[in-house]
Amino acid sequence: MLGYVIRRLVLAVFVLWGVATAVFVIVRLVPADPALLIAGSDASPEQLAALRQKLGLDESILVQYGKFLGGAATGDFGDSFQQRVPAMDLIVQVLPNTALLAVLACVLALVLSFPLGLLASLRVNGPVDRTVTTGSLFTQALPNFWIGVVLLLVFSRELKWLPSVGLDNWKNLILPTIVLALPFVSVLTRMIRNGLLEVMGEGYIQTARAKGLSERIVIFPHAIRNAAIPVVTIVGLQFGTLLGGAAVTETVFTFPGIGRLLVTSLQERDYNVAQACVLVIAAVFVFINLVVDLTYGFLDPRVRLAK
Repeated sequence: MLGYVIRRLVLAVFVLWGVATAVFVIVRLVPADPALLIAGSDASPEQLAALRQKLGLDESILVQYGKFLGGAATGDFGDSFQQRVPAMDLIVQVLPNTALLAVLACVLALVLSFPLGLLASLRVNGPVDRTVTTGSLFTQALPNFWIGVVLLLVFSRELKWLPSVGLDNWKNLILPTIVLALPFVSVLTRMIRNGLLEVMGEGYIQTARAKGLSERIVIFPHAIRNAAIPVVTIVGLQFGTLLGGAAVTETVFTFPGIGRLLVTSLQERDYNVAQACVLVIAAVFVFINLVVDLTYGFLDPRVRLAK
């Protein structure tokens, strides 16, 4: 088990290094002068030169790359060009909001998908199964921004039941949570259904039934536990995706999260903040992936023995 953990940790470090390198290269390829963005178009050439020297932009690419990696390792991405505060301070302010939104979306998805997947597996090829499967496919095909706009028009503009933008109270979380959860429900429902159908045909399930155990005991302690192993992976991956993919939803609802901060920083060419957002999202995603891998290896010893 220790060797399995060490391999996963080393792989996680290499992934983060690759993401950091990609971000550094992409930002350097953008045709914009950070010094000009900070000083403004009225700055003199002398002022721009002094600012480039202060920012280290007059140094070689390798030196800039080394300083960037060192700063990223310590969480220092420089100051925001627009707000003149450390980039990480801005992220620390909004990251808990996105994390809360992602957690609520995951909880809602699990609460809805488990009973739906169970019902579909117990009524395979019946009306319930067909309805659940078709509904999940239809829901997954709908883009997030479209769902968000429709919910805003119905529940905020027409019915006036829920607020439309910001984060003033818990009601502001309802619509964004639903928008993020719906595609997740679609994926989980089909995975739980298919996992249960596969598990229910295994020999140990037939043995449990032959012993005279009730169907409820056969399904919950035996079938559900084994069918949940791949679900752990999907939940972990989807949670990381929610953190990074919440940008569209947060923009639609003007929700103060890291996704909206990333979009805003790109629009304003605030590259220090954009770099910090990308690397923080990547770090969270890699960490969750690592936890999922370790959990998966713990639940199924064959995984760590095969790697």
